[in-house]
Amino acid sequence: MKKILMAALVALPMAAQAGDVTGLWQTAPNDEGKYIRVQIYPCASNAAQICGVITEGFAGATQDNNGKPIIWGMQANGEDTWNRGNVWAPDSDKTYRANLSLSGDTLVVQGCVAGIFCRSSNWTRVQ
Repeated sequence: MKKILMAALVALPMAAQAGDVTGLWQTAPNDEGKYIRVQIYPCASNAAQICGVITEGFAGATQDNNGKPIIWGMQANGEDTWNRGNVWAPDSDKTYRANLSLSGDTLVVQGCVAGIFCRSSNWTRVQ
């Protein structure tokens, strides 16, 4: 009985941790077929948060955005979700309050303005 209780206590903190969202991600193509790749990593200013930077554009996407932050300040909110951060949409040059949801190798990125005007995109893990 003590072994079962001990195993349950050890597993509890693990269940509260967020999934591993770090790595290289590819955005879904826009209406013109352009897409970018984003490197996601722990933020330098707060390792408990995640940030992301554009690494390169494809299919005619501008390379001028390479190195620019696209995600910042995202905080884990459960095992595979993050919120309370921001995402920048290069196509509209707008910043949105963001929510991220991880499901295997798919990251659903949702950005909202005023909590009611939202758009989302599915990103695919590259590595």
